Amino acid sequence: MSIRLVVVDDHAMVRSGVAAGLPDDIEMVGQAGDVDSAITVIRDVRPDVVLLDVHLPGGNAAAVLTACADLMATTRFLALSVSDAAEDVIAVVRLGARGYVTKSIDAPELAASIRRVAEGDAVFSPRLAGFVLDAFHGGVAESDAELDRLTNREKDVMRLIARGYTYREAASELFVSVKTVETHMSAVLRKLQLSNRHELARWARGHRVV
Repeated sequence: MSIRLVVVDDHAMVRSGVAAGLPDDIEMVGQAGDVDSAITVIRDVRPDVVLLDVHLPGGNAAAVLTACADLMATTRFLALSVSDAAEDVIAVVRLGARGYVTKSIDAPELAASIRRVAEGDAVFSPRLAGFVLDAFHGGVAESDAELDRLTNREKDVMRLIARGYTYREAASELFVSVKTVETHMSAVLRKLQLSNRHELARWARGHRVV
């Protein structure tokens, strides 16, 4: 019997790419690009697994997980995101997600992760498992006042630039224009009171967000 999958991501290209890479034992039975349509599709279709982007128009994965909490006995959620920040991982796990993988994952690994989550296992990209263990042993701060000043998209841009991505590479990764990345970076530096990307990289390492 096929695993019935709903894919939630605000980029149609990502949804199409996931669908194109699915093996025969995983069937995409629905898709959505924002919080409201995701909740509607999930509640209508009742899939085995939801592949859920963390940052969405109209809210984020937390809003979807909260609205669908009563379905988790039969529908399991696997977070998929460009972000590998501790606070994003911990937030979705606390709300019931069974796993979290980053968008650097290849198609066979993603299919294997979907199968494991469908079977009831927990699945995390290797680096992220430590965040979960730390969180439930008190090793990760629940929030950071400085980080909370940033929007979700500003956080995405900040993490990529702090890791050494060029503006063009960050734009490609996030499916936005270079100008949009530049605008977000200006906002990040202003809000964090930093002067340049080198200071940002040091700040990000110190706050354990890269």
